[in-house]
Amino acid sequence: MGPRELTGDLDAAGMHIGIAAATFHQEISDGLVSGARSLAEEAGAESITVVSVPGSFELPLVAAGLIGAGCDAVIAVGAVIRGDTDHYEHVAHRASEGLMRVALDTGVPVAFGILTADDREAAVVRSRPGAGNKGAEAADAAIRTARALQSLRSAP
Repeated sequence: MGPRELTGDLDAAGMHIGIAAATFHQEISDGLVSGARSLAEEAGAESITVVSVPGSFELPLVAAGLIGAGCDAVIAVGAVIRGDTDHYEHVAHRASEGLMRVALDTGVPVAFGILTADDREAAVVRSRPGAGNKGAEAADAAIRTARALQSLRSAP
């Protein structure tokens, strides 16, 4: 038997997609949610559930809740913008660490769509509609990863 290669297609048919959104930077969050939602809809998601929370620190808990509610993949979006204190490092690190933990503990993809930027303008650029929207890119990653895992689980 030769080597096999499994890849995930951008096909969300039958999938329940969760979007966990941190609203601390509302304009940026709205753009990321819009990008993620649009891509999931275009990929044929059966349902999309968006849960909004105040900040990125809360996203891992919400991601776990979305998975517990039956989501096949979760997209976590938000923005952490560097300031004059070390708060940025704590929130960015803990949010990314927590999201990875949820994915590993559950076996369900949790895509990291949290922008970590040095300034607001850099985050705004990455949340605008069209190419380069990091919410859409995170949705793409979540859906493809869910399909790749599904293929792996059903392959002989």
